[in-house]
Order: sequence, then structure tokens, then C-alpha cells
Amino acid sequence: MTTTPTYLTKEGYEKLLEELEYLRTVRRQEVAERLREALEDGDDGVDADAECDAARNEQAFVEGRIQELELLLANAHLIEKEQLGDEIQIGSTVTIQEDGAEPEVYTIVGAVEADPVHGRISNESPLGKALLGHKRGDQVTVQAPNGSFTVKIIKVE
Repeated sequence: MTTTPTYLTKEGYEKLLEELEYLRTVRRQEVAERLREALEDGDDGVDADAECDAARNEQAFVEGRIQELELLLANAHLIEKEQLGDEIQIGSTVTIQEDGAEPEVYTIVGAVEADPVHGRISNESPLGKALLGHKRGDQVTVQAPNGSFTVKIIKVE
């Protein structure tokens, strides 16, 4: 089975690793304790059944997230800043401008780290995909769901 790589910055990798460690060591124990208490307190009432079900659901969620993080980290491809050149690639920070608009700054990251509100766009997004491979000074047409638009690349870091 081939899996696609998870593109991560060093910071993103460390953040996911911290979350995984927290889920394995702290959260897993908290949920197990909650489930144990719900089973001990069970008096065959509706409330006890609901508490047991809620604890089991939470346990399933935590275990699912642990598996998801393990897979993401196992397939991680770290983005090294020193490997970046003039051409836009994952890890590049790009300043772009549409006609008549203020310049906008984005960092191209893998889908897992995307956070457009904080200027981190996915390499799989329409804008991220369109910018990849271009250089400063290029005009790029972006095919977005609401129609196409053109941006000029002002700066690449």
C-alpha cells in the first residue's frame, strides 16, 4: 500500500509529536479512568448507560486520533528551509498581489498544517497549487471554485 507523504515543517512535526505524546500518556489515562468510574458507578440506569457510552466514544476518538497521528508522522516529509530556492515550493513564503489590492503573504505548507487565517495555505489548495514552481515577477492565474483570478508574485523567501 502506497501512502502519500505528509509535508510538514519542523515546527509542525514537533507539534504533532507533542500531541501524540500527550494523547498516549495523559489523555489515554484520563479516558480510561473515566470509563472505569462509569462502569463502577453503573446501576443499570439510563444515566449510567449514557455515561459509559460517552466514555467509550471518547476512548474511540482518542485511539483514532493516536492512529491518525502515528500514520501522519510515519509518512512525514520534513520541509527544510535551506533547500528552498527562487522557485516556489512547499515551505516557501510568498508575497503576492492582485490588481488594485494590498499585497498578501502566505507560506505554502502541507495540508495538515494549513491555516489560511494565519497565512499558511496548503500546497493542495487552488492558490497553493497554482503558485508552485513559479518565481518572483511571474503572473499566475489561479483556478478557484468561484472563478479564476490573477496574482503577481512580489517576493519569494
